[in-house]
Amino acid sequence: MAHVVIATWKAKPGQADHIRAILETVTPLNRTEEKMISFDAFVSETDPDTFVLVEKYTDATGYDDHKATEAFRRYVVGEAIPSLAERSVRTFQSLT
Repeated sequence: MAHVVIATWKAKPGQADHIRAILETVTPLNRTEEKMISFDAFVSETDPDTFVLVEKYTDATGYDDHKATEAFRRYVVGEAIPSLAERSVRTFQSLT
C-alpha cells in the first residue's frame, strides 16, 4: 500500500512568490525519485499564502529517501521552512 504525505505550508507575509518558485523548482526533481509515485503542489484560490503538497510514495521508506535528498535539504529545509509562518505534515496509508 502506498504511503501518502499531505503537507500544508503557510508563507510568511511577502514570501508567497518565493515559496511558489521553490515548489516550481522542486516539483520536477521530486517526480524523478525512484519511490515517488506522484507529487503535486497546489496554492489556495482564496489565500495565496497557503500551499498544499500531496506526495505519494511506494512505501514509507520512499518518504525517508525523499527527505535525505539534496533538493529537500537545500530547498525545503534551507529555503522554504525559514519562509513559512506555519507548516503541517500528515502521513497516511492508502486503503487499496
